[in-house]
Amino acid sequence: MLKWTVIFLIIALVAALFGFGGIAAGAAGIAKILFFIFLVLFIVSLLSRAARR
Repeated sequence: MLKWTVIFLIIALVAALFGFGGIAAGAAGIAKILFFIFLVLFIVSLLSRAARR
């Protein structure tokens, strides 16, 4: 999932470079959402691993 976040971030940067503001904002928004989903799943994974020990 972190891979998709990086891909959308790169799309947002390239779109912003070429002046496509709407596309850049959309891709950046998707990248933010995916990053926070990844972060929550990572924390849940760490907590479940700690609870098993």
